[in-house]
Amino acid sequence: MDANVSEGNFSDIDWTSDDESETNVEAVASANPTCTETIVGNEEASSSNAARSKMIGHFVGMGFAEKLVLKAIDENGEGDPDSILNLILTFSTLEESPPQQLSTNSDPCSSGNNENFLNDLSDMESWSEDELEDRLKGNDGYKSEKHKMLLSLAASGSLSERERKLLDLADMGYALEDAELALERWPEAPVDDLIEIIGAAQMAREEDCYLPEDDLKPKHILSGGSKSKKRKHFEMKKNVIEESIRLPNPMIGFGVPSMQPPERVHRSLPLEARGPPYFYYENVALTPKGVWDTISRFLYDIEPEFVDSKFFSACARKRGYIHNLPIENRFPLVPLPPLTIQQAFPLSRRWWPSWDPRDKMNCIQTAIASAKLTERIRTALERSGEGDPPEAIQRYVMEQCRKWNLVWVGRNKVAPLEPDEVEMLLGFPKNHTRGGGISRTDRYKSLGNSFQVDTVAYHLSVLKDMFPHGVNVLSLFSGIGGAEVALHRLGIKLKNVVSIEKSKANRDIVRSWWEQTNQTGSLIDFDDVTSFDAARVEQIIGTIGNFDLVVGGSPCNNLAGSNRVSRDGLEGKESSLFYDYFRILDLVKLYRQEEV
Repeated sequence: MDANVSEGNFSDIDWTSDDESETNVEAVASANPTCTETIVGNEEASSSNAARSKMIGHFVGMGFAEKLVLKAIDENGEGDPDSILNLILTFSTLEESPPQQLSTNSDPCSSGNNENFLNDLSDMESWSEDELEDRLKGNDGYKSEKHKMLLSLAASGSLSERERKLLDLADMGYALEDAELALERWPEAPVDDLIEIIGAAQMAREEDCYLPEDDLKPKHILSGGSKSKKRKHFEMKKNVIEESIRLPNPMIGFGVPSMQPPERVHRSLPLEARGPPYFYYENVALTPKGVWDTISRFLYDIEPEFVDSKFFSACARKRGYIHNLPIENRFPLVPLPPLTIQQAFPLSRRWWPSWDPRDKMNCIQTAIASAKLTERIRTALERSGEGDPPEAIQRYVMEQCRKWNLVWVGRNKVAPLEPDEVEMLLGFPKNHTRGGGISRTDRYKSLGNSFQVDTVAYHLSVLKDMFPHGVNVLSLFSGIGGAEVALHRLGIKLKNVVSIEKSKANRDIVRSWWEQTNQTGSLIDFDDVTSFDAARVEQIIGTIGNFDLVVGGSPCNNLAGSNRVSRDGLEGKESSLFYDYFRILDLVKLYRQEEV
């Protein structure tokens, strides 16, 4: 910690007794030498208690819970305020990242999200004292000596960037061995990506590398000893991680407007996959092992196109797309959207600190940070005095800003994105999700589960010259109409749209947008893909004609790395709806083939 900051922070704490107390002690001791030792001892205890109380009051005044302050002082002692602050920040980080948050699907995906999603996630209370005590003591059976070492380094403020990532992952409950393997292969990856990488490897081990319980017990009589067994298991885990992830870096698919591929891309589609009808399928890029292989196999063995929306907007969004669209002559939406945080939020430049290096938002989530967290950040920064805050506070603030996509809105003030700001980042018109009885919580949830419009529009742009008179669209898992908005912004007429979406709030949003944009075609909506059978397909096609485009992304609830409870791949309750996408697409293609 900076020396000037330290003096400013703790100048109001009495570390020793004052002169008057010392004088009184000397006078009493002179009058009664036999009681000198007792009086001095009592006086020292009194001074120590006073200093301790002031120190506790100081840190509590910064916004930290008293139980964490006491725990840090008891573990560190009272002699070094800087070390105490670092330890409190470490404990606070643990408290702000409880396992319950990881079990929800904070990684955005298609709109078929579980209706039981925790709507109040943003106001989730911190761990109980017993839970935090168990975590710090390692009573969950996990905390290793290396984890303790990392905590100790964090308390002293001497963590490297790699060690900080390891500690973050360990505090979230991931095994350090898995974290080290992921970092070995992707040393520059942010923590959010490492979570998905490790989750994919865990799922792969469950499917392909299960060891019977007896084989997990140490057997020292085996040749090679326990070290060779551990090394073998380590190599097996490493192979699982490497085989589970096959993503390009950079994630630009077949090209993006700002970064064309080094070589011209050619692909040859199987005869049965060629359009029309054209189809476009989307889901999260990082999935359990074999998921994209399965999706590709069902969708005519077409290679996925993996794209990060950070090349189209000011926020990251790693997605995979399988489609049979041409990949030549694509063009972006105009006007081009802001590509950096500073372009998207120019007013924030005045307050943006030099030690916050972000120029892109992380993936938009379905929940936001609580007011309690932003207040804690403000208080900690204000109590740090003038100039840059200590490194420990910078690290804590940056972790929370990246985790929750916080922006600077005033001196020492951060805030979560407003719904209209999220709409702008994702390419939707302002107030697209506002009004009509839709709650603020539902707005965040719907936006977090949507397409990034600029990305999708770039892929769909090839349809404009192919269908000058407009298109018939079958929109599966429509959400808030990301594909429809993209086509409209491209200037492609929507003749008829059949939309299938589970959420009534989302259906209302699409219906409202349809009316406000004066669409002249027909919007027909349904609420259940599982009941959209052959008879219904035949009836609709008989009425409006063949579909030109089938678009959608099935729920990612059981695929996303943030879901550590039911990450069951395509066999999960929600994500198995992918098979309905394929089933319906097959019916649409079959009907067109019969018609010809």
